[in-house]
This record gives sequence, C-alpha cells and structure tokens, in this order.
Amino acid sequence: MTTLPLRVLGALDRFNAAHPWDHNAHYHRWILRRLPRRFGRALDVGCGTGDLARLLAARADEVQAVDSDPAIVARAREATPATAPVTFTVADASTGTPAGPYDVITCVAVLHHLPFTEALTHLRRQLAPGGTLLVVGCARAQTIGDHLLAAVAAPLNAAIGWWRSRGRTVPRPPSMTAVTRPPELGFPEIVREARAVLPGARLRRRLFWRYTLVWRAEG
Repeated sequence: MTTLPLRVLGALDRFNAAHPWDHNAHYHRWILRRLPRRFGRALDVGCGTGDLARLLAARADEVQAVDSDPAIVARAREATPATAPVTFTVADASTGTPAGPYDVITCVAVLHHLPFTEALTHLRRQLAPGGTLLVVGCARAQTIGDHLLAAVAAPLNAAIGWWRSRGRTVPRPPSMTAVTRPPELGFPEIVREARAVLPGARLRRRLFWRYTLVWRAEG
C-alpha cells in the first residue's frame, strides 16, 4: 500500500524535472495586484536574477535590489536596461540592505534562509510610514492541512509545467539554479513569530509550497 504513492511521487518528481517552471515568479502578479500604480522607493530582498525588481521599476521612482550571491547579482545587472531605475547590490538581506525608508518591500522565497524574527524586524525598520511589506515564503509541512495542500499542488504543478513547456522537455530556468535549503519553520510557527513582530500581519497558506504575508505600517 505504501509503494504506489512513492512510485507516483517519484514519477511526478521526474516529470517536474523535465518540465520545470518558476514557482516564485508565479506570485509576482499577486504582489503587483497589492501595490499602487505609482510609488516612491522599493526594496526587493533576495532579488535573484531581477525579474521582480524590473517589474517594480515600472511603477517605482527607485528600486534597490539585494542578493547575497554575486554571480546572480551580476546576471541581474546584465539583464536590466541601463535606463531602469534599479540598483543591484550584493548584501546580507537580514542586515545589509541599503538604508530606507521604503514605500514597498518585497521578499520572495528568502526568509527561510535567514534568522526569521531578526530579518522581519530589520525589514519593519526599513519600511516608511504607510508602507507595504509583501512576503512570499516557504514553510515546512507539518499539519494535515499542509500535506493535503501539497497533495493538490503536486499534480497541478505537473499540469502547469506541461502547459508552459507545451509538452517539450526544457532546461531548468537559470533563476531556479541557486542553492536552496528546506525551511525549518512550519506555518503555525511562522504566523506566531510574524505577528509578534508585525501586529496585524495577514498570512495565508498558498499552492506550490508557499505562504504569503502582507503587512502595512501605520501611516
């Protein structure tokens, strides 16, 4: 009884490896829908190859984008037009971000690499009055709800990968090649610790092994 699910999971893993897509980029539109059409300064934490930073630059007067990986930052700079109001910096996301305040701070699939409470505290201090912090994060599966959501996400993930690749085997996108580590905190722990730092923060479990956090600083 236990070998069939393992075989199914193995088949899904092999299929997903042949038809990969960027789960983080999937939530970029979710982020943009929660932001005004124009704003002043933005900070993108863990910018990777700069896809989200470039989207923010279409609305912001200035975007500071940071990542701890020099090679990825170099790729981001190469892919960004010189006229775009984006500055890419190699920095520690939890302490070394360029000085705020910022009207918008985004953080996608980064917090599980950092001391969670310390990183959120740092970002809160960088946010301008009335500013918005948007997080797309990764949590460790712990509860029955987590495992049920993962069970729904697995075949849907394969279907989207197949549709995006039109059935062809494709190489893994460069933005997905950075070394990652599994999250240590489960979603209930994340909610508890986040709300201790960011009172009133709104958090939700999401598909594709992600959660979201929205917090607006008092104006």
